Amino acid sequence: MHLEEETGAGPGARERFVADGTKRPGGYVGRFAPSPSGPLHAGSLVAAMASWLDARAHRGRWLLRIEDLDEPRNVPGAAEDILATLERFGFVADGPVVWQSRRHGAYRDAFDRLKSAGHVYGCACTRREIALALARAGVRTDRHAEPVYPGTCREGLPPGRSPRAWRARVDARPVRWIDHHDGIERIESLPQSCGDFVLLRADGIWAYQLAVVVDDGAAGVTNVVRGADLASSTARQVRLQEWLDLPGPRYLHVPVVVGGDGEKLSKQNGARALDGRAPIDELARAAAHLGLGVIDAAGIGRFWELATERWAERVRRPAPSPRSAAPDRAP
Repeated sequence: MHLEEETGAGPGARERFVADGTKRPGGYVGRFAPSPSGPLHAGSLVAAMASWLDARAHRGRWLLRIEDLDEPRNVPGAAEDILATLERFGFVADGPVVWQSRRHGAYRDAFDRLKSAGHVYGCACTRREIALALARAGVRTDRHAEPVYPGTCREGLPPGRSPRAWRARVDARPVRWIDHHDGIERIESLPQSCGDFVLLRADGIWAYQLAVVVDDGAAGVTNVVRGADLASSTARQVRLQEWLDLPGPRYLHVPVVVGGDGEKLSKQNGARALDGRAPIDELARAAAHLGLGVIDAAGIGRFWELATERWAERVRRPAPSPRSAAPDRAP
């Protein structure tokens, strides 16, 4: 795997925003975008495998991006360990590695465009103030979900307060997108599902939603294959793509791996690092989780041949007719 480095990504081909991802300039382009907050684990291997297999089954390109903007969470040496692990497991990237920490200018340009168009405003609220406002309004929050911003600063900052973060000013127009894992069209109202969401954090770090949209657009990504835990971010990203006049990728979310406690496996809850001494065993477990059955292969190269064939068989099946989920619901 040729893991060259680059300071940024070119603008790539562009065309009119397409909400359902059906018009994709330049052929299939997929990506895997881990954060260096720790080593790869079983859950991240499933996401990497699904994105890689979908790209190979479509005879497309597969890109690699290190999402290292959140410096307080970055673990020294983790990015290099991730790249080495991917290479050891046979992942072959079709271009140089993109590092988000080297792309601040691209995020600033996009932010300034959004601000000039009236899509951004400053927010003085702390997390505690948001929680208190929601409690006073009788809104119960899910510990696994981001609280819906109550709009405190939407019409202007309170007297004597300065902006801490900068938020996207959402409207009630429904966001529609299809998850190609189940063929269901999601219809989401952003004011109900998340409210005005953060683009630039109080600590000066660009928010995930903005950076992902800018990077996918710059790389010409046409297909986003990732874990189902990120499905709730999709509507926000679709709206940002629309505002920035970027083409909309096709989305497919695969089931996440959960631990013995039923919670999503993650670096934050102590997920075990992949065993680099037994890559075939780790790959086989990931393939089984993705519904590819038992893959009995003597080597990594043969494993990827068989896994790609099985994924391609799935791709060749007739796609189900899109069905709509209930409106005004987050996916």
